[in-house]
Amino acid sequence: MEPSDFPVQVRTPVAWGQLDAFNHVNNTVYFRWFEDARIACFQRIGFTAEVIKSGIGPILARTSCVFRQPLAFPDTITACARIEDLDDDRFTMIYAVFSDRVGLAAHGEGRIVCFDYRAGAKAPLPDAVRAGVLAL
Repeated sequence: MEPSDFPVQVRTPVAWGQLDAFNHVNNTVYFRWFEDARIACFQRIGFTAEVIKSGIGPILARTSCVFRQPLAFPDTITACARIEDLDDDRFTMIYAVFSDRVGLAAHGEGRIVCFDYRAGAKAPLPDAVRAGVLAL
């Protein structure tokens, strides 16, 4: 697994305040980095614009993380995302966090379901979003 395997990449420095009592990055921070990559991906495929336009957008159904290497301060990470398993109303996002110091630090996935926030129910992926995913 390499950063080049991912079309969406977000670089950010590790902050001192992200360390826990054991002097490494707290496990919850990895999920925030996954979120950063997920939102960047949503912007690229047009999902954030679609929510504003129609009320139809993404909702995270489940997520997971495999922690491979502990991270510490100072460091800079690249949070990455790609989309797999595109269905009519959902897809899977694959995430990875790469550290400048140690390489692959964590990887995981999230299941994204298309949701109509006005109706409060699942919805099919809008055509524009599907086209954005395929272009990615």
